[in-house]
Amino acid sequence: MAVRLGLSLPQMRQYDLGRDVPDVARAAEQTGYESLWVFERVLFPEPATQGLYGIPGLPWPDQYRSVADPLVTLTLAAAVTERARLGTSVLVAPLHVPFQLARSLASLDAASGGRVIAGLGTGWSLDEYAAAAVAPFERRGKVLDELLDVCRAVWGPDPVAYEGELTKIAPSEVGPKPARPIPVLLPANSPRALRRLVDRADGWMPVGMGAEKLAEEWRRIQDLAGERGRTAPFQNVLRVNAQHTPKAYEGQDRAPFQGSVAQIVEDLAAHAEVGLEEILLDLQGRARDAEELKDLAAEVYEAARAAGI
Repeated sequence: MAVRLGLSLPQMRQYDLGRDVPDVARAAEQTGYESLWVFERVLFPEPATQGLYGIPGLPWPDQYRSVADPLVTLTLAAAVTERARLGTSVLVAPLHVPFQLARSLASLDAASGGRVIAGLGTGWSLDEYAAAAVAPFERRGKVLDELLDVCRAVWGPDPVAYEGELTKIAPSEVGPKPARPIPVLLPANSPRALRRLVDRADGWMPVGMGAEKLAEEWRRIQDLAGERGRTAPFQNVLRVNAQHTPKAYEGQDRAPFQGSVAQIVEDLAAHAEVGLEEILLDLQGRARDAEELKDLAAEVYEAARAAGI
C-alpha cells in the first residue's frame, strides 16, 4: 500500500501569504496530497546566539527572515480545502500560552471538520526563547508536558479544570470542542522525549536523515513501547526537507532528499520501506514563487506515485 503524501504550505518570505497559501493548498489537494503542513519560526536574530538547529557556525536560511504564523497559514488553507488534513510540524510549545494554544487548535479542528494534526516540540533557538517563551529554555520539557495536560483538559468534557505551574483553569465551560480527538505527534530526540512519545503521544514525527537511521529509531520506539506496555498503535509522519537542485548532486555523494526529482523520489522510496504511514514533503525553500512550488509539488507527487510510493 502506498504511503500518504503531504505538502508544506508556503510560509517563507518569497511568498504572498494571502494569495499563495490558498492557491497552493487548493492545488495540492487537487493533485492528491492528503495533508498540508506548517512549521514555526518567530524571528531572525542578527547576529544569532547559535547556529541553525543549534549547530555552531551553521547559518540560518535567508528565507527565515519572514515566516508566516503557522495557525494563520493553516486557517487560510482550511477555508479553501475539504479533505486534506492540516498539520503542524512543529509548533514550538514553550512559545505559546498553553491554554490559548489548546483553544486555537480546538477551534481550527471544529472549523475544518476534524482535520487538525498537532505536531508539537520544544525547539532549539535560544533567541526565540529569549523573545517569546513562557518559561526558560531549561524548562522546555516541563512546558511541553503541561501543554499536553492542558490540551487533554480543554479538548475534553466540561467543566474543564486544571492547575499547573503555568496554567490555572477554574471549573469552566471551554469551547468550541474539537470535531474529534486531535492526534498529537511528537519527535523523540532524547531518552526523556522518547519516553514522553511512548507514554503520552498518538504518534511520532521524525525528520528524514537517512533510511537506515530512521529504521533504527523506529525499532527503538517499538521496543520501548513493548517495555512500557503500550498497546495503542503509533501514527507517524516523516518530515522531509527536500532541496530540489537538478544538477548539483548528479554523480556525487549527497545528503538525503537533495538533488533532482528522480533523486528525491529514490530517497522517498528508501524511506518508505521503513514502514511509516505518511511522508511530509517540504519543497518551499527551493521554489522561487508559488507557481514554481505548485509545479515542483505536482512533479514530485506524480513521480512518487509512478514509482509505487
